[in-house]
Amino acid sequence: MEIRTMLLGQFLVISLALNAGLLYRDYCNGKHKSQDFFFFNNGFKNASLAAKRDAHVAKRTPFETKAPSRSLGEVIDLDHGDPTMYEKYWRRMGDKTTVMIPGWKFISYFSDVRSLCWFLEPEFADAVTRLHKLVGNAVTEDRHIVVGTGSTQLFQAVLYAISPPDASEPISVVSAAPFYSSYPLITDFLKSGLYKWAGDAREFKKDKPYIELVTSPNNPDGVSREAVVNKNQGILIHDLAYYWPQYTPISSRADHDIMLFTVSKSTGHAGTRLGWALIRDQEIAKKMKEFIVLSTIGVSKESQIRAAKILQVVADSHERRGNFKEGEAFFEHSYNLMAKRWKQLRDAVEKNELFTLPDFSRGTCAFSRRAFASQPAFAWLKCEGEVEDCESFLRHHKIITRSGKHFGESTNYVRISVLPRDEVFDEFTQRLSSITSS
Repeated sequence: MEIRTMLLGQFLVISLALNAGLLYRDYCNGKHKSQDFFFFNNGFKNASLAAKRDAHVAKRTPFETKAPSRSLGEVIDLDHGDPTMYEKYWRRMGDKTTVMIPGWKFISYFSDVRSLCWFLEPEFADAVTRLHKLVGNAVTEDRHIVVGTGSTQLFQAVLYAISPPDASEPISVVSAAPFYSSYPLITDFLKSGLYKWAGDAREFKKDKPYIELVTSPNNPDGVSREAVVNKNQGILIHDLAYYWPQYTPISSRADHDIMLFTVSKSTGHAGTRLGWALIRDQEIAKKMKEFIVLSTIGVSKESQIRAAKILQVVADSHERRGNFKEGEAFFEHSYNLMAKRWKQLRDAVEKNELFTLPDFSRGTCAFSRRAFASQPAFAWLKCEGEVEDCESFLRHHKIITRSGKHFGESTNYVRISVLPRDEVFDEFTQRLSSITSS
């Protein structure tokens, strides 16, 4: 028995070593370029570097945010929209957003048994309502709030809720290109018999029921969107993750039947994994709740309480400015940072005839009373001239982006995150301005 155990242990060690060797060989041969569900290129490497950096930074005071300098030859990964740009601001806030949760709290599954969404923490619901009223970007009156583990779960929940359960074929799900690259993957991931991805909304010609996703401002190109198909049998989902005043002028309160929002893009707390939906129809809200209960039996209360505290601090920074230093109002600070980054990016592109960026018209923001052009969380960069595969071209220069082909567009385009840490963005714009066609 002991010999068999020893042999089994040796076999496991050898197996692990062989697998590690094969993975390393594939990496060196370039086979690591395949896209996974989340498009996390170099994810483990970046996570490891981030962990080491955070451990180093944590030894400083909350006001010291300078990160170690980056090597000029290091890969710059701007493929996914990890909003680490916001980290410096929240460090400055110190203990304002600290939440202490004793071990006896949140034992129960239930938050409010009287509520339609019984796992929704009342404190989070109040914070969401307060923030929308402050910014003026969405109607909350006569709406049901449904909380989810990020907007991804809410998207799946709403597809389940609005798809006809007894149709002879799955209902078509469409969005105008360029559309969010994860829409096709999420829609078809469960291989549901209720719905299926049907591509570009502009190409949809069927005289049948459909679901249209309207992302405004749009990911990836930042354009304000309206529905495209406009047929009688359509159901609209409005993804308003970026409809916040640091990214685009708030023109009016959005007043749609189904509206999706997320903490990750409003405040930068992507790791909290929390989103919310504002739903007009009670039956749709009930079915969304049913999906979330069956998939995850609710949503983390700890995440909701933390997010509630953060949203309350955002609102306080505007409504109770006496408790904050000058320039610490969240949306004011974030607007200035985005304006600086877009100026920096446009300056870099203007120095290089190989690239172009979209232009945005100016509008007056009802929240800030400021007139400005949109400054999206992502840049929709086009490679001009003879460059046909912009992603590969930039990868050659150690800049990782996401190809336009994943958004239903040409490979001449790439999507680039504008939300990394300062030193990463500075390195990126410097490198972009110096790239030559040779």
